[in-house]
Amino acid sequence: MTPEESASVDISGRSVEEAIDKGLAQLGVGRDQVQVEVLREPSRGFFGLGATEALVRLTTLKPRLPEEKLPPAEPESEALARQVLEGLLERMGVSAQVEVLHLEGRPIMLNIKGEDLGILIGRRGQTIRSLELLTRLMVSRKLRRRVRFSVDVERYRLSREEKLKRLAHRMAERALRTQRSVSLEPMPAYERRIIHLALGDFQGVTTQSIGEGEERRVVIVPQP
Repeated sequence: MTPEESASVDISGRSVEEAIDKGLAQLGVGRDQVQVEVLREPSRGFFGLGATEALVRLTTLKPRLPEEKLPPAEPESEALARQVLEGLLERMGVSAQVEVLHLEGRPIMLNIKGEDLGILIGRRGQTIRSLELLTRLMVSRKLRRRVRFSVDVERYRLSREEKLKRLAHRMAERALRTQRSVSLEPMPAYERRIIHLALGDFQGVTTQSIGEGEERRVVIVPQP
C-alpha cells in the first residue's frame, strides 16, 4: 500500500473493541490511522441462541503530506466556473454576486454573496452541494476535463466547518474527562468526515460512524 492509497477491511469480534483490535492487527496500523464504522453491534441472543458478533469496517486514513501543495488555479477555469455559476443564479432568478476565494491548501472557492440567500443553502447545506455538483459538471464538460473548485453561500460552509471542528474537540475532551463515549447528532457524510479528520491526531480518542441513512452519526470513543 503506497502513501496515496487506503485500505479497508470488514471484520467481526465478540465486541466492537475486539473486532477493531483484530482489524488493526490485520492492517498493521495504529488506532489513530483508521476510520472506524460500526456495521453491526453484538447481540447476546436469547439464552445464548441467535447470538451475533460485532461487525466493523476499518478504513485507513490517507496521511497528510505538508510538503504537498495544490497546483495554482488556472485563470481560464476560474473565469469559466464563475461565469457558469453566475448564469445558473440568473436563470434561477437569484440576485447575487460571485467572488473567487483563494484559500491556503484548498481548491478555489466560489462564494455567493447577497441578501436572503437561505434558499441556496438548504437543510444542512444540501442545496449548496447540489449547486456545486451541477456547476462542476457544466464546467468540466466545457473544458473536457475535471476541474477542482467548491461553492459556498455567504461562507456558510467555511463557518460550519470551523464550528464542527470546535465541537469535535470539545466533545473529545468530554469523552476523555468522563471516560465515556460521546455520540454526536446525525450528520451528512461530508460533515462526518470533518469530525473524523479533526480528531485524527487527537490523543486518547478514536471515532466511529454508526447508524444508517440520515441517522448516521459519529461516536467519539475514549481509548483505554
